[in-house]
Amino acid sequence: MSGSPFTSTLTLAVGAVLVCAVTVVWLSSVRSVIRVVAFQGVALGLVVLVVGVHLGDPGLIATAAVVLAVKGIAMPFLLERSGGGALTRETRPLVNVPASLVASAVLIVVAFVASRGVAHFVGSTEGGLVPVGVATALLGFFVLVAKRRPIFQMVGLLMIDNGIAMVAFLCTAGVPFLIEMGVSLDVLLGVVVLMVLAQRLRSEFGDLDLDELQELHD
Repeated sequence: MSGSPFTSTLTLAVGAVLVCAVTVVWLSSVRSVIRVVAFQGVALGLVVLVVGVHLGDPGLIATAAVVLAVKGIAMPFLLERSGGGALTRETRPLVNVPASLVASAVLIVVAFVASRGVAHFVGSTEGGLVPVGVATALLGFFVLVAKRRPIFQMVGLLMIDNGIAMVAFLCTAGVPFLIEMGVSLDVLLGVVVLMVLAQRLRSEFGDLDLDELQELHD
């Protein structure tokens, strides 16, 4: 893969990851958010695949397959199952949509300013895209604090993991296959645990709005 097609394809894939993160902040439909997260996992897998093909690294290509399977298929499937067939909308977020989009823009700017040194240190096409991974992770943290429904907390966790993984791949030209597989399985286990907890709470209380659960505690 020559330099120009590599740069354009990698930039497109990395940009898709960030666009998905902003879209998650904007959307309120749980079903739509799960689909966007699935697409983000596919885009992240494409990032790894492009780097692997460019470097001619079979290990990275195998890692891309793991990322696609776990982050693009398995985790979104589990998130949809956790909805219990009654996927709803986020009707009362802590931050409304316009304010959320403004906050997203601010976080993206902060990510680019804060990670300029890292991008300059890496000094390659991949390094120049590191701020996008940082921005994705920051947007994941924002989803964790701005949304009320537990399924959005799981989505935020996945976004943070996707952002950190992308930074690792771009900075180091890929992480070892076993490390990425172990991290992916750890996150998958966390999602499974949260899914079981969410289903148990739904069966006991009928809803998963954090404010209503807080009222039960009070």
